[in-house]
Amino acid sequence: MTGLVYKSTGSWYTVKTALGTTYECRIKGKFRLQGIKSTNPIAVGDYVDFELDTKSDQETGVINKIHDRENYIVRKSVNLSKQTHIIASNIDQVFLLITIDNPPTFTSFIDRFLVTAQAYSIKTILVFNKIDTYNEDTILEVKYLEHIYRNTGYECVSVSAKTGENID
Repeated sequence: MTGLVYKSTGSWYTVKTALGTTYECRIKGKFRLQGIKSTNPIAVGDYVDFELDTKSDQETGVINKIHDRENYIVRKSVNLSKQTHIIASNIDQVFLLITIDNPPTFTSFIDRFLVTAQAYSIKTILVFNKIDTYNEDTILEVKYLEHIYRNTGYECVSVSAKTGENID
């Protein structure tokens, strides 16, 4: 069977088939090591082939193939600096959630993310959240950042998840 990875937790993956059925799947140790230079061989968004595990009492599966990825977003692994961690793959569009404070999202992070997304032709929309909590100076900072990023071609939206402002 073929499916799309919807969730990754440790060594288990939630895979959804074209018919909408979900299965909890895992990969075998040997398959895990074959030429993969990332901390997680399978990421959310991957298309995989799997077989149902006949040795299990529950309907679980064993992944035996990862389809080629169209694109992906990575970050360096925290503990293993020579490896990467794939955040997601086969991405059509990404929303980068930004907060000015509580906690702050630094422009260096935003820029690194945008470079990675641009390199893989992933449309990015910048979402400035928590606007209901900002004072006048912070609102000016949001407007300044929106101006900069809009002028470089990015769509920007200011929202409040708490009040629902601009969530639609």
